[in-house]
Amino acid sequence: MEITTHLDALRREGTLLADAAARTDLTAPVPTCPKWQLRDLVLHLGQVHRWATVTVRDRLSAPMDAERQQVAWGPEPDDADLVAWFRTGHATLVDTLTAAPADLDCWTFLPTPSPLAFWARRQAHETAVHRIDADAAAGVEGPHVDAEFAHDGIDELLAGFLTLGRSKARSERPRTMQISASDGPGRWLLTIGPEPISVELAERPADLTLTGPARDLYLLLWNRLPGGTGRVAAAGDDTLLDLWREGAAIG
Repeated sequence: MEITTHLDALRREGTLLADAAARTDLTAPVPTCPKWQLRDLVLHLGQVHRWATVTVRDRLSAPMDAERQQVAWGPEPDDADLVAWFRTGHATLVDTLTAAPADLDCWTFLPTPSPLAFWARRQAHETAVHRIDADAAAGVEGPHVDAEFAHDGIDELLAGFLTLGRSKARSERPRTMQISASDGPGRWLLTIGPEPISVELAERPADLTLTGPARDLYLLLWNRLPGGTGRVAAAGDDTLLDLWREGAAIG
């Protein structure tokens, strides 16, 4: 996807999240993030936005230490000011990324064609997933992400985050999970075994095949369909889906 498309998504999703938070009690539980209230969600994402802003603005070459991170976050707002504080940080991040040069050089943590492409993409999906969380706290479904954006988010998760080797999902014998979007070209083959999950851009028979619209796969794989699969059809060994939810999906 183009950087401008990610920036449009970041702008839209952050605005939707703030609007959802503004009309909802901040003590509302977040069903998709157990143990969190809505205030925790808004505070977390507001801090992430400020952290990303400083990384890009100051061209940091390494992750900031705890002291600098606290400075980047600033004082924690009280509930009365939390949504306004979030809106300010979100707008600053969008402006910072929009003004950043194409040859931006700064720290990243996933494979990427460029640092600017990385930060625009990462913040767009971070914000979109948490907007879905905010809608869940508000008790509404909210708008769906479009198929292209969903494909991109699935790819970031599978071909990006899983390459970091932090997944706890393991199996004594190698088992495979095929992810196939019914509304686009996305095909990913995951192998779960004693070693970290491996991912191929391929389509082959697997122990479990998940097939469905990209937006439903996006929610499922990002762990935003607790206890269900939406419109995703699961064929084969569905214990692999439990293994994914427990050890691989990002909460």
